[in-house]
Amino acid sequence: MKRTLMALATTAFVATLAGPVMAKDKIVGVSWKVFQEERWKRDEAVIKGIVEANGDKYISADAQGSAGKQLTDIESLIAQGADVLMIVPFDSEAILPAVEQASAEGIPMIAYDVQIEHPDSLYITFDNVGVGRMMAQTMLDSGQTEGNFAFIKGDQGDPNATFLFEGIMEVLQPNIDAGKIKNVCETFTDGWKPENAQKNMEQCLTSQNNNVDAVISENDGMAGGVVAALEAQGMAGNVPVTGQDGDLAAINRVARGTQLVSVWKDSRALGKVAAEAALMLADGKSKTDVPGTAPFSGGKRGVEVVSILLAPTPITTSNISAVIDAGWIDKAKACEGAMDGVDGC
Repeated sequence: MKRTLMALATTAFVATLAGPVMAKDKIVGVSWKVFQEERWKRDEAVIKGIVEANGDKYISADAQGSAGKQLTDIESLIAQGADVLMIVPFDSEAILPAVEQASAEGIPMIAYDVQIEHPDSLYITFDNVGVGRMMAQTMLDSGQTEGNFAFIKGDQGDPNATFLFEGIMEVLQPNIDAGKIKNVCETFTDGWKPENAQKNMEQCLTSQNNNVDAVISENDGMAGGVVAALEAQGMAGNVPVTGQDGDLAAINRVARGTQLVSVWKDSRALGKVAAEAALMLADGKSKTDVPGTAPFSGGKRGVEVVSILLAPTPITTSNISAVIDAGWIDKAKACEGAMDGVDGC
């Protein structure tokens, strides 16, 4: 699989977009896949703030976890006169008809955090393969190098679920091949929903008679469901669980010892990059005019797109102070019920 990655330190990259943005009186339309998730509210606050501070208009729609609704949402944003579209796809394939419509009408598009395999889209995200590598490597570094592993993957229609698993397998495959790690459960999770992840984990525990040594969960919301399933069996804190996004509850679970790691993707930085790129595109600039871009062709169909990939940070008990110092979560919330010796608590 061909991929040219450009993983940049977040702060360094954001600094490259510090110049003036010329768009005025433009409309930035954003289609969210499931806005109820905690992290999207942080993203929106930054995006909306930058767009409106520049004298432009922000409009949005929440697909509420429905590919069909997102298809009509995008069409509606186009009808409302969006000069640029920012899309967080629920199902990248299902929305392609609306993407084709936007392309035909010359409306620039940003695939925000989730890839859209269309050459007219600018893909802005964190390095999701890298996130998978970080989750798996943290598991190995913690000493969990063998045993029965469960893999709770994201939604099957989301390319990120596959990108994450690719990175996970890059790290774990040698131990799997050596017979040290056994893949005892592997399942996609509809909508990345915590309740679905909990059901998947419950079924895994039942099928394995609770003989599970580690869980690779692909995000924090699902990790919460996994931990709930483990708690019901008295196993929480004894079975390491991974996640990503830096959700507040997940950071606290890390401090409490029921989650091993949350790979933090500072969505404030991602929102800033995307908002400023959107205003450049609305002003008539091309995708490659946006600083920090590189080609990416790692999707299912191998369509090459222009991309920006930011670098994430794994958060464990050894560096919780990083998210506290960054103002991502206050110390009281991060450290409530924390184990002894947790950094920053």
